[in-house]
Amino acid sequence: MIRAFALLLALAPLAACGTAPAGNDAAAAKQPAAAAPAPAPHGYVDDAAKLLAPADIAALTAKLEAFERGTHHQFVIATVPSIGGHDIAAFADALGNRWGVGRKGVNDGVLLVVAPNERQVRIAVGDGLHAALTDAEANRIIQTVMLPEFRARRMAPGIVRGADAILAQITETTP
Repeated sequence: MIRAFALLLALAPLAACGTAPAGNDAAAAKQPAAAAPAPAPHGYVDDAAKLLAPADIAALTAKLEAFERGTHHQFVIATVPSIGGHDIAAFADALGNRWGVGRKGVNDGVLLVVAPNERQVRIAVGDGLHAALTDAEANRIIQTVMLPEFRARRMAPGIVRGADAILAQITETTP
């Protein structure tokens, strides 16, 4: 099950950021986002917010498929037009759990969620990958790789570069 560790950041002009506590799963499931409508998954990249070009989706899908083949870890990207005012942390965790991101019993999934209407992004990482992708690394990727692109209104490059940085971090730190 994807578990809260990832960082909640406001995109563009919002400067506030916070860390979602790694609370118990039962409490997270009771948060309003668990009831938020979740799109059905469409493979490794689900671009419900229509932020990516077909070529971006194809390239990301190829990278994420190769990553899973090589490491057995699963990484999924979801863009959603809106999280309906719900907490991004709870939304991402509920979505990752609903979609079954990562291997059961291993908890080695990663879910990157971008919600442009609320201007929020979250990297949710299963417990099985916390050593490879720490809070500090997720924060660095969001702040130094993704947000500069988002602030310049380049959503697709921000998502692609963020995904590449996540893949590199996990690949470099996993035997």
